[in-house]
Amino acid sequence: MLLQRDGRVSYRALKRRFELDEEYLEDLKAEIIQAKKLAADEDGAVLVWTGGSAPAPVSAQERAPLAYTPADLAEKILASRAALEGERKQVTVLFADLKGSTELIAGLDPEEARQLLDPALHVMIEAVHRFEGTVNQVLGDGIMALFGAPVTHEDHAPRACYAGLAMQAAMRRYAEEVRRSRGLEVQIRVGLNSGEVVVRAIGNDLHMDYSAVGQTTHLAARMEQLAAPGSIRLTAATLRLVEGLVQVNALGQFPVKGLADPVEVFELIGASAIRRRLQAAVARCRRRAAAHAGDGTSHCSRNGTRSRAL
Repeated sequence: MLLQRDGRVSYRALKRRFELDEEYLEDLKAEIIQAKKLAADEDGAVLVWTGGSAPAPVSAQERAPLAYTPADLAEKILASRAALEGERKQVTVLFADLKGSTELIAGLDPEEARQLLDPALHVMIEAVHRFEGTVNQVLGDGIMALFGAPVTHEDHAPRACYAGLAMQAAMRRYAEEVRRSRGLEVQIRVGLNSGEVVVRAIGNDLHMDYSAVGQTTHLAARMEQLAAPGSIRLTAATLRLVEGLVQVNALGQFPVKGLADPVEVFELIGASAIRRRLQAAVARCRRRAAAHAGDGTSHCSRNGTRSRAL
């Protein structure tokens, strides 16, 4: 972890390096200073490590992206990074976090807290990778992921939406397990926004330095903060790219800190009937192909052959 390694980090440096806004920074401070008691605040400007010098067991949030990125996806990124660096990319940004984690782990020792939080992080990360997104940051009890960079996908917005739906479905299963075993309620919030980023550099550990164009990252973080536990919020910019593929509820306009005008917000509630029919057609096609493999009597149609599993 950066703070553990360096001992002291200014809040300004954290905000710049990790594209954090004020509310996210406050959440991070509450997690590290109050909940885990690993650091102290100095004059409201610097975070000072107090957790000792002995290396702690590595958890999901302390590993570099290479450690939790599937090998095939890592190979794609590293093979193409020279061409990607300096390029402006259209992306959808996803933020997800475990709501109320500080209260959840109150009274637990660090190992018990890790046993509760790490499976939730794995649920989020696995859903992102399932749709070929990349997790660029794991901070405390949440993640920040990009779809469309560094791996290019023209359908980055649908992929991000489907990843959000997948992680909520998986989290509901995990929540039921935690409810039975611990009597606790765990839920995540997800926020999405689409826009542009400029890829600056991609390290050997897959960490990507980038610059957001306009409010790309800021609005995704705001959508997450506006989301009720167990829900997904997205902006009109993302909705324009997924119309007909997902089902949403219009929630109206909300003020967003840092913006003069309110922002239209939508709740993502599911995939559209069109997408479900496409999935069913692809599944039928694959079953027929598997049943007649090798005899040449049944093949997927041209559309089925080219369709991706969404």
